[in-house]
Amino acid sequence: MASGVMASESFSFRNRLAILLLAVVVAGMSQGLLLPLLSIIPFISGVSPDMNGMNSAAMYIGIFCTMFFVEKPVLRFGYRNVILVGLLLVTSAGILFPFTESLAVWFVLRLIVGVGDSALHYTTQLWIVSSSPANARGKFISFYGMAYGIGFSLGPLGINLLPLGRAVPFLVTSMFFVCVLLLVLRLKNEIPERARKETTSENRFMKTYRMAWFVLIPGLLYGLMESSMNSSFPLYGLRISLDQHWISLLLLSFGVGGLILQLPLGILSDRIGRKPVLIACGLFGSLAFFAIPAAGSNVALLFALFAVAGGVVGSFFTLGLAYAADILPRSILPAANVIASIHFSIGSMMGPALGGYGMRYVSDHSIFLFLGAAFLFFALLGFGFRPKERAEDPASS
Repeated sequence: MASGVMASESFSFRNRLAILLLAVVVAGMSQGLLLPLLSIIPFISGVSPDMNGMNSAAMYIGIFCTMFFVEKPVLRFGYRNVILVGLLLVTSAGILFPFTESLAVWFVLRLIVGVGDSALHYTTQLWIVSSSPANARGKFISFYGMAYGIGFSLGPLGINLLPLGRAVPFLVTSMFFVCVLLLVLRLKNEIPERARKETTSENRFMKTYRMAWFVLIPGLLYGLMESSMNSSFPLYGLRISLDQHWISLLLLSFGVGGLILQLPLGILSDRIGRKPVLIACGLFGSLAFFAIPAAGSNVALLFALFAVAGGVVGSFFTLGLAYAADILPRSILPAANVIASIHFSIGSMMGPALGGYGMRYVSDHSIFLFLGAAFLFFALLGFGFRPKERAEDPASS
């Protein structure tokens, strides 16, 4: 009898995990498609790069703002219901994009997409982590990251549907969301346990910055890099006369590079330490970004540089969190995760704006020069970072 119950619970967990990972893949596809697609369409219509970049930041503003209130709906209404709301928000906004060219309306729709995406990602990640067995939690978290990476890498391929009609990429994405929504409806809703309130008045966030300021920078750089590449590179590609299908394939190669090296870099960091791996990745990423303008419109060389850049900096966010876990007390690790997520959102909002203004007022190549300088500066900071030995948690002493 007991073995039958355990088998049933195992099947239920794996079934739920498969549906949640599928939802993450589709959400990643949507984000990977919308960022470049919503930059290309206004550019073709004559919208300036700086206005385009400012409008692109709306999605990340929505993501950023949602982080401050999404926890309470999850605790009150449960995982499944919040995921369904996120799916509905992204789907409804995606359907409305083709029916207007107003940047003001697109700004609002992008905000809605950001809110929906943020709610979906936060809830699916929390549900997977909280329901995973402790001895396999790292593996299932990796599955989550891989699912998002695969979806985000495949998303830009939807640009190739534009010749069939401006509405086609949006409608195809919405169809995927509807299919996932129907699957999520089959899941049994669960409500997470409320966390025990802290009795200490210690400022965990200030302590996190003091002990681990260096490991919190990768979140900012990753958000800056991801949003810049997906929002500004399509405009750069059009300006150097690349065809739209090459733009989508180059973005795909950037994402695939990150997927290929994600696990090897993680294993290497376990063996030789996070800091040397982060420094080396920052240096190689810097060199790759600096070299992209010199490649011009040479597609083969661009493919190689994009694969290298995506490979070495694609794991920045996760490596930064792993490094934080190495050097911070467990009691303040949640604070480190919150700060890293906020940094990611700030970087994501900065990327499109910096890229747009840079292309208009500095140079078409400015975004790659800026990214190269940012990753080089990070690597140099790493040589001066000396983490203190992790303090013991009071509960564990």
